Amino acid sequence: MSSNPTQISEDYVSDNRSGVGGGISDVYGEDIATLDQLVTPWVTSVASGCTLMRDPRYNKGLAFTDKERDAHYLTGLLPPVILSQDVQERKVMHNLRQYTVPLQRYMALMDLQERNERLFYKLLIDNVEELLPVVYTPTVGEACQKYGSIFRRPQGLYISLKEKGKILEVLKNWPQRGIQVIVVTDGERILGLGDLGCQGMGIPVGKLSLYTALGGIRPSACLPITIDVGTNNEKLLNDEFYIGLKQKRATGEEYAEFLHEFMCAVKQNYGEKVLVQFEDFANHHAFELLSKYSSSHLVFNDDIQGTASVVLAGLIAAQKVLGKSLADHTFLFLGAGEAGTGIAELIALQISRETGKPIDETRKKIWLVDSKGLIVSSRKESLQHFKQPWAHDHEPVKELLGAVNAIKPTVLIGTSGVGKTFTKEVVEAMATFNEKPLILALSNPTSQAECTAEEAYTWTKGRAIFASGSPFDPVEYDGKTFLPGQANNCYIFPGLGLGLIMSGAIRVRDDMLLAASEALASQVTEENFAKGLIYPPFANIRKISANIAASVGDKTYELGLASNLPRPKDLVKMAESCMYSPVYRNFR
Repeated sequence: MSSNPTQISEDYVSDNRSGVGGGISDVYGEDIATLDQLVTPWVTSVASGCTLMRDPRYNKGLAFTDKERDAHYLTGLLPPVILSQDVQERKVMHNLRQYTVPLQRYMALMDLQERNERLFYKLLIDNVEELLPVVYTPTVGEACQKYGSIFRRPQGLYISLKEKGKILEVLKNWPQRGIQVIVVTDGERILGLGDLGCQGMGIPVGKLSLYTALGGIRPSACLPITIDVGTNNEKLLNDEFYIGLKQKRATGEEYAEFLHEFMCAVKQNYGEKVLVQFEDFANHHAFELLSKYSSSHLVFNDDIQGTASVVLAGLIAAQKVLGKSLADHTFLFLGAGEAGTGIAELIALQISRETGKPIDETRKKIWLVDSKGLIVSSRKESLQHFKQPWAHDHEPVKELLGAVNAIKPTVLIGTSGVGKTFTKEVVEAMATFNEKPLILALSNPTSQAECTAEEAYTWTKGRAIFASGSPFDPVEYDGKTFLPGQANNCYIFPGLGLGLIMSGAIRVRDDMLLAASEALASQVTEENFAKGLIYPPFANIRKISANIAASVGDKTYELGLASNLPRPKDLVKMAESCMYSPVYRNFR
């Protein structure tokens, strides 16, 4: 602030030269403008003083050294103490653990991400097992349900029907240019919670945080996008705090044209090699979008392909315990949507690769139950196209328990999105004809899981090999502690994304997903198996992701779909060297 008139714009005629905005001279006359006068929002581009502290990419909080404080005009703006990043991390974790409500932890972490990016990612990497359920499932589901109420600052790009015809211009508004990964949702099927419309943004934001923390993709290369085509959720349409378009969902040609404009704009703005991950689209759109754009764009659907890849990895790993091959099993799914059919198709493909049999034959080892019962040949004409390959010859069976008794599966997989559907009778039936039944209750969030870990272990008398989509606590049964595995997509998509980016992939192929599954399964140790785990601990996730990235990259080069040439000699070292480090940098 200065009282020298020569330092103030001649256009400024008010006697109050300090302005009303906290003592700053009103150089541009903004404070004296009436409400119907237009003013221009000015910003400074110099990274110093308050500007530096308020930029989450560069802010180090109390870790700025005396030299940095002098050089960047921070002296006096911070208390005199200097705290290292490690001390800051301990302080934030101490504060987080004081919260008893998970949503409060989520909000505190989102605030940290907006304030101090590197500290946020260091916290997440170093405490991944504790914080993963906070930044992603199950807490992110509640966050999406209440997103309108807790919304503070936009964390991604919102593209609504109002922007039809100018999506490319909207993409250009995003400040970062070198985007490598986009996670996009239309909010129609958020986790197991249904249509949350524009409030589904919590999912792309959470997924991209994990791309960075677990896969090492730079935060500035990640772009969360929500496509707002309306919502059919009456509660949201009548909610004064809802942040999206208050209209029914666009469908048919209007929807297809809007999405096509989006996909073309993405490719035009970011190039051939930007990875677009479709997230939480409803079944009918998910399959259609993946099919339509997989030949022209680098696209991936985590609900169909990521879930399939991580489940297949658990099944491959479990064979080491069971001493069998995948071809020796009979699989029964409860749920025949994008997750169920996606997993089933990848299992059939893997068995086909292992046995040399045609995929039409290997599909016959896999049975699916939907809301109308077992999918059988007599229902084929009335089935959606993605269910038709699973319609096998059998008498109709209405209930899951009847299907279990008729098919006698060795593996029971739940992707129904409906909780408590693996009843005591169903699980006990699995245990009567399997020494070690494989039971995967994959629906998210925790409340929607088909059964709990405790139920699976108790009802099978400790014989089940169990994994779930959401985390469960260890279970004590008959003097033994069981650690339930988590078939979490976080094992796969960060490493897969890193592998695609590292190799300069231009398309995603099923063989890359199989390579990711095998790489993950190979990292489960005998020590893990002894504890009942069929997945490695999340504590080693960056190492796991580097190995998955190397396998995916290797397959990409083998298929001739890599554009970053020549091929690196050591792909694991290459992956590790590409990973973003959240450690504070020193400033000149």
